[in-house]
Amino acid sequence: MEYRSLGRTGVQVSKYCLGCMLFGNDTPEDESIRIMHHAIDAGINFFDTADVYSRGVSETVVGKALQQEARRDRVFLATKFFNKMADDDPNAWGGHRLHIVKACEDSLRRLQTDHIDLYQMHRPHTSVPIDETLRALDDLIRAGKVRYIGTSTFGAWQVVESLWASKELGLNRFICEQPPYNLLDRRIERELLPMCQTYGIATIPWAPIAGGLLSGKYRTGQPRPEGARYATQSAPFQRDNDAAIAKAEEYTAWCDQRGVAPAQFAAAWVAAQPGVTSPIVGPRTMQQHEAYLASAEIVVTDEDRATMDKMFPPGTYVSEYYKADFGPNARWA
Repeated sequence: MEYRSLGRTGVQVSKYCLGCMLFGNDTPEDESIRIMHHAIDAGINFFDTADVYSRGVSETVVGKALQQEARRDRVFLATKFFNKMADDDPNAWGGHRLHIVKACEDSLRRLQTDHIDLYQMHRPHTSVPIDETLRALDDLIRAGKVRYIGTSTFGAWQVVESLWASKELGLNRFICEQPPYNLLDRRIERELLPMCQTYGIATIPWAPIAGGLLSGKYRTGQPRPEGARYATQSAPFQRDNDAAIAKAEEYTAWCDQRGVAPAQFAAAWVAAQPGVTSPIVGPRTMQQHEAYLASAEIVVTDEDRATMDKMFPPGTYVSEYYKADFGPNARWA
């Protein structure tokens, strides 16, 4: 397994980060634990989850898996806060201190650990000043409950604003960003990736295979696969739109000629992009997990990159993933 430096920290993390969103829900607990143990044995030392994934179920299952045979110390463990954790409490979400401190304590309990290696803000919260968020996170670091802090699906200007606030106030800074990035949505190449490279921010992209759209399982005019993420045409922001399906079919045909599995190459392409640290791969089954491991062996050539740039021009998109609260009155997901 290849290991890469997590931004400026010097921490070495595996080329792929194991996404645990489906564990304990779509993937039964016993199989989830088998996948996690297999990943560790294969050299993956970077796990990512969030409190909102099945409202604590994913974190609970991850905690169980890491407690078995003292595996916790072998994993750089990341989780996230921000999204609503209770329907009847207006303060059970967001980027303010009241929620952050409670969310951290709850995550520590579910994960059965005394510290979180990387604690990330799941989405920006423009109505809360960033210094309010950073002060709470800085206190958690100083208390030893969190090692590093990061963001997810922030705009480039929001990350830079946070760096300025950290410098001005003498607070620990965000060390990584978790953006959506795949061949169907390359918009982070415009500003976010160059900014991250400039300021030493690690990037751990989510949705490298576009929620399965780049796996070859979706075809124009054919029924959606049963059990697939986009089994019905109800994806957020119409990510599974006709144009995206058509481009995915063009891509799949090229993969057939190239002799590579579409999902595996899509993940390998993201991992090979300049500025990318560790794409998050989120298997539902052991078979999918083993396929992701195989993609680590794929070499993306300059010719491959040129072909992808022609098929999916840099900085463009046909499926909307990079969308969050980038400013007042923005919609996010």
